[in-house]
Amino acid sequence: MNITLEKYLIIVNVAGFILFGINTLLYTFTEEGQIDKVLTLVAIAGGSLGIVISILLFSRKAVKENMMSRVFVFSVLAIQIIVVLWIKGIHGDKIQLAFWSFFAAHKGIIYYLIAINVLTFAIYAWDKLAAIEGRSRIRIVTLLLLAGAGGSIGALIAMYTLRHKIQKDYFTVGVPLIILAQVFLLFFAMNAA
Repeated sequence: MNITLEKYLIIVNVAGFILFGINTLLYTFTEEGQIDKVLTLVAIAGGSLGIVISILLFSRKAVKENMMSRVFVFSVLAIQIIVVLWIKGIHGDKIQLAFWSFFAAHKGIIYYLIAINVLTFAIYAWDKLAAIEGRSRIRIVTLLLLAGAGGSIGALIAMYTLRHKIQKDYFTVGVPLIILAQVFLLFFAMNAA
């Protein structure tokens, strides 16, 4: 049987949608038996969109326990969308790697990235100070959203220079995953038709 990319993606995303629902029920009603590893494999195999849709419909509350899986699935989804667009021919005639030329032609992107990274660093520093002083903290979701909005380099620098959030996998693994997704996005933007 000849299966097209579209059919494959539909099948794997329906599977991801259903498996996430099953996993949510397992977490709700059992102590063990979750299928997180299967979900990870399905996400990598192209089912991240189905998992994200299932998250948005049935499990919108982000808590520490599910943060790593969410950062992973959303980062993988961003990369997969770009790869599918690339496969479908949404790119220029030749591959460009001239990052500096791209940024020189799009100075607004540079200004935005500088501003969001400085802001992200400052907010991570504020959260570190709040942790030291025992004050109210900034939500994990907010810190990760700042990284996802382009402040991932500022987040990474703050994490390791301030020794903040380096014990949490959703930061130590999540922020580099976000950076990887952003590199894919930048590469795609440089080469889009």
